[in-house]
Parts: sequence; structure tokens; C-alpha cells
Amino acid sequence: MRIDESAPDTLRVSGVLTFANAASALEMIGVAAARGGRRVLDLGGVTRSDSAGLACVLAVLAQAAERGRPLAVSNVPEGMHLLASVCEVEGLMA
Repeated sequence: MRIDESAPDTLRVSGVLTFANAASALEMIGVAAARGGRRVLDLGGVTRSDSAGLACVLAVLAQAAERGRPLAVSNVPEGMHLLASVCEVEGLMA
């Protein structure tokens, strides 16, 4: 999993976001989101995710909201979107 912070208001996440790396991904994405005025979490580069990856994204969004800097999510991979729908949490990613 990689994070690209080159855009001034966007964090781009790419690679695999699964149970195997969700804890470290949560920490890395959370720290990056706390830096600067990030407003968008772009998941377009995520190639594979599972329920732990979805939980990681939801936790990052909750942390950002608690800081008073909510993040919008863009380019949610289809598999993650379907899982969010099945779990009835897609509204949390809007």
C-alpha cells in the first residue's frame, strides 16, 4: 500500500488494502490525513481490499471528522463499494 501526498488537498491511496496491512494502513493514512488541509481520500489506486480495508477507510473518515476536517472519498473501487453496500455503510463514505 502506498500513499501519494503530492496533490495539495488529496491523499491518493494505491495498492492492496486488506487484513494483512489494515492496521499499518490506518496509521499511515491517518497521519497523512492529519497533515495539512486534505479534503479528499482518493481510493482509485486500490487494487484489492476486503472488510478490514473497508474498516480502515471508515476509521480514517471518523478520525478526520473528529478533528473537524471531514474527508470526501473519491474513486471507491467497485469491490469496496459493493462490500460497503452489503454492510449497509455506503452512506458513511459519501
